[in-house]
Amino acid sequence: MENVCFYFQVHQPFRLRRYSIFDIGSNSNYFDDLKNERIMRKVAKKCYLPINNLILKLIKETQGRFKVAYSITGTALEQFEKYTPEVLESFKQLNKTGCIEFLSETYYHTLSFLYSKEEFREQVEHHKLKIMSLFKQSPIVFRNTELIFNNELAHVVEKMGYKVILAEGADHILGWRSPNYIYIAKTAENIRLLLKNYKLSDDIAFRFSNRGWEEWPLTSEKFAAWVSATQGHVINLFMDYETFGEHQWEDTGIFNFMKSLPFDLLKRNISFKFPSDFADVEPVAELDIHSPVSWADIERDLSAWMGNKMQENALRELYVLEKAVKSTNDPQIIEKWRKLQTSDHFYYMCTKWFADGDVHKYFNPYDSPYDSYISFMNILNDLVRMINNENRGGFTEKPSILLAKS
Repeated sequence: MENVCFYFQVHQPFRLRRYSIFDIGSNSNYFDDLKNERIMRKVAKKCYLPINNLILKLIKETQGRFKVAYSITGTALEQFEKYTPEVLESFKQLNKTGCIEFLSETYYHTLSFLYSKEEFREQVEHHKLKIMSLFKQSPIVFRNTELIFNNELAHVVEKMGYKVILAEGADHILGWRSPNYIYIAKTAENIRLLLKNYKLSDDIAFRFSNRGWEEWPLTSEKFAAWVSATQGHVINLFMDYETFGEHQWEDTGIFNFMKSLPFDLLKRNISFKFPSDFADVEPVAELDIHSPVSWADIERDLSAWMGNKMQENALRELYVLEKAVKSTNDPQIIEKWRKLQTSDHFYYMCTKWFADGDVHKYFNPYDSPYDSYISFMNILNDLVRMINNENRGGFTEKPSILLAKS
């Protein structure tokens, strides 16, 4: 193995408050500001600040040989600005090293590509401008929400000017091929496709603290040896940044593991690369990925967000509102609608309780997926009321949840 590419996803949603049918028409504050602040401060203390400090130290100690890529959602950046400006400052300090690359994605961490290409493009542009304003970088690498990918996405994103796109290296799309090479999507002309090595990524992100795992405890020396013995051009280690200190607590040894890992990899002459470093590398093959693939759950498909009737209905009704929402020209209504698109809200409605059930229950702030759905649809009904008031009942396409004409 020659290279390792670290990419970390940094995301926090604007969580919704418990919204009952009695709130409709009387309270249009949909978001739980107290919870959002509490969670952001907790995760900043446990994860963002200590791991950013460690990454900065590693960059300095390796004299810039250690490199990391981040995709930070607009919703996370806004909450950094509002609740934990010290976290945003720590990312700016990392950026000054020249050893950090920021990626593009949808500003509100949404499934918009699947429902509205226009809305998708607007959100991606919004996010790109935010990254430029904060970090003075103009990303050429794109990472879609939840690493959702198909041929069509590669084609659209390439037309938007991106040079590299990330995806999940799922077995069912690769077959006998390895995720450790550079590919190109069937419908693309030049955009390079980097695939996550999910086995090695998940060893860190999910299995690290599992004492029942046959490879526990995972040391940096052991992991570096696995990487070194792996065939290919690049191992893409893609994971949530909250792996460090939040999903894997400090007492598991995750920070000590990361503290040593860059040096153990460098000892084996393994280099660290940005995703953009592969923009001009010749792809080894074309991949035909027609059905969307994601990095979620065992299936690595869309079922975490679109796997039941509640999720399908909530998403359909939300995006039916697009034309009416935008016709209001009301920034507050548009922003609320976009915050409601965040994929987490539909993840909370997931009813899969098998191998992935523990993961879904861990991240779900509601007592059940049904509670999540009811609260979300109540909010959507109130949003319809607000749109009606602005448009004087002028829906061109009336959603089925419409309560009454104004």
